[in-house]
Amino acid sequence: MNIVERFIKYVKIDTQSDENSSQTPSTQKQFNLAKEVEREMLEMGLTDVSLDNNCYLMGTLPSNTDKTVPTIGFIAHFDTSPDMSGENVNPRIVKNYDGKEIVLNEAQQIISSPADFPELLKFIGDDLIVTDGTTLLGADDKAGIAEIMTAMEYLIDHPEIKHGKIRVGFTPDEEIGRGADKFNVDKFGAEWAYTMDGSEIGELEYENFNAASAKISIQGRNVHPGYAKNKMINALHVANELVQMLPVNGRPEYTEKYEGFFHLIAINGTVDEAAVSYIIRDHDRQIFENRKKEMEQAVAFLNARYNNRLKLEMRDQYYNMREKVEPVKYVVDYAFRAMEEANITPIVKPIRGGTDGARLSFMGLPCPNIFAGGMNFHGRHEFIPIRAMEKATEVIVKIAELVAKL
Repeated sequence: MNIVERFIKYVKIDTQSDENSSQTPSTQKQFNLAKEVEREMLEMGLTDVSLDNNCYLMGTLPSNTDKTVPTIGFIAHFDTSPDMSGENVNPRIVKNYDGKEIVLNEAQQIISSPADFPELLKFIGDDLIVTDGTTLLGADDKAGIAEIMTAMEYLIDHPEIKHGKIRVGFTPDEEIGRGADKFNVDKFGAEWAYTMDGSEIGELEYENFNAASAKISIQGRNVHPGYAKNKMINALHVANELVQMLPVNGRPEYTEKYEGFFHLIAINGTVDEAAVSYIIRDHDRQIFENRKKEMEQAVAFLNARYNNRLKLEMRDQYYNMREKVEPVKYVVDYAFRAMEEANITPIVKPIRGGTDGARLSFMGLPCPNIFAGGMNFHGRHEFIPIRAMEKATEVIVKIAELVAKL
């Protein structure tokens, strides 16, 4: 099966995760794709194939060399983002893209324009897979799954390419931050792995944000507004005071590269009670800790003013994988060299977000992130160049080949 057919088959299976569910997987429909991939794995001849009750799928491509070679892994995730529907995805291929506007949906006048998405101009002459404008595409991360599966099939069909034991793993619920929650690193049994979950061709990432969430509940005091003087405490105003105490230039819309931020993701309530939710991000661990202290100090200041009416719940979500990957930097070097051999210019940069690989790295499985090729993830303007998927597949094959030459 060629990679385009495989990818289109995958994206037509709805696997949207649900952050409001406490179960794993958060949506049972993720099993629909898991079972299809499981079937393909068995059909192509992978061994040790297992799909558990939490929708973690693993399999093995046995070594075909007599040399002692480290076991490596490749990982991608089943689910698509809750940000937009992944149901009834209807992809189409734009042949030989000409650099002009792409009409995704003529009836609804939904257009992807280089004026709004200048990255389109990087792919003039490429064949692009786009949406019909009513759903996301699902390249994040069904492109990664398709690339891993196609690479395994290629290695099976080309036994002249020597490789060690390769483990593949597919996870649920990455988009809601739970992809590594029940990943069994010991069962996976790889010395290191790569998530195929990046974006543009050439991306290679082994740094990401340190991350925390902060939820602040505010208990106000509601009194008839005609008799409120020196009595009312409006929880909404207190919430607004908190927002104004944090630095404006520390918001996501004013930051880039290695700059961190406080991101207000929700605020709601009434005079009587309100709730504020933030995520806190920074690449530097010490600055990250300082940001958390800044949040604590803001809440403490308002508690002193309003007699302890605020309650802060803050928890760390993940840490910068650089701390765990840098001591074994050769795992990044293999990917870098593989890209060069595939005539790809590596783009080594920090992830302004998180990845399953970050948590897996702290669980004992060093796990840099490699491009899967999709662009404009999580929305109707998502697209992927076919060449990107082909090149990602080639990189997987090259890594396996390079590691076997140790």
